[in-house]
Formats: sequence, structure tokens, C-alpha cells
Amino acid sequence: MPFEMYVTDHTPMTGISDIDVVAITFLHQIGYFPKGYDPKTNTESIKQSVPYKLFMNCFMKNPEKAWKIDELITILNTSRPTVYRHLNKLKSLDLLEEVEAENGNRRVKCYRIRYGNLSKSWNFVEAHVKLSMENYRKTIEHLQSLIDKSRRGM
Repeated sequence: MPFEMYVTDHTPMTGISDIDVVAITFLHQIGYFPKGYDPKTNTESIKQSVPYKLFMNCFMKNPEKAWKIDELITILNTSRPTVYRHLNKLKSLDLLEEVEAENGNRRVKCYRIRYGNLSKSWNFVEAHVKLSMENYRKTIEHLQSLIDKSRRGM
């Protein structure tokens, strides 16, 4: 799965004490909630939406816990495809890690916040952003050299 996130110019929200406002704004900023996101379920606010409850109620309130898919389906009262859609988005942001857990006599795939800590997980995201920016720089330098060559050959 490719690493994908939005990077926007913004002011840090360090002066805001409402956890929901900070979380919702942050999740919009990084692209977890797309622009104009409107939950399509019978919810009155984004705080009641499946992606928000998955992130905040499951992963943030229990960051060390490795969640089984069936647990998430039950807690979120939604379908398997919906859970996977939102898990995949968090995985594409590199905030989640897959771990295995015992389920009876078999091993099952589970998900949790990388390193069991959002701040530590974010270090991994920053490393990906840095590498992506370095790759953009190399592409830009190569493109410029091709443009310069092209202009000299005119």
C-alpha cells in the first residue's frame, strides 16, 4: 500500500483544549477525512462516524491494544468492508501496524497504532514525508537538467 497523506499549511492547534476539535481538524488536515466529508450513516456529527470512532475510541483510547477485525466490526456496529476501508486509509498514512494474535488455535491479523503511541507513530510518518520530499527534489533536479539540455539543443 502506498504512503499517502495531505500536507497543508496550518497553525499548530496547541491553544485548543477540546480533544475532539483538535482530532477532527488534524484528521481532515492529513487527509483521513476528505474535504467536505459527510458521514453517510445515521449520525448527527463526525464524532459519531465510523472513521472517527475507529481512530479515537478504539486506537487512541487503547493504543497498545491489537484489535481483531471482528472486534472492530462489533464495537463500531458496521460492516467488514467499511472497517477495512478505514483501516486501509490509516495504514496508507503509516499510522497503523499489523500484528498477529492468538484466536483459539490459530493466529489472526490485528491492528494497532504503530508502536502503541501516536507520537512515536508520527515519527515514522515524518520519515516517509522526508523521503518523499527528497525523491521529489531528485525528480525536479532531473527534470530541470532535461529542460536545460532541451533548450541547449534548440
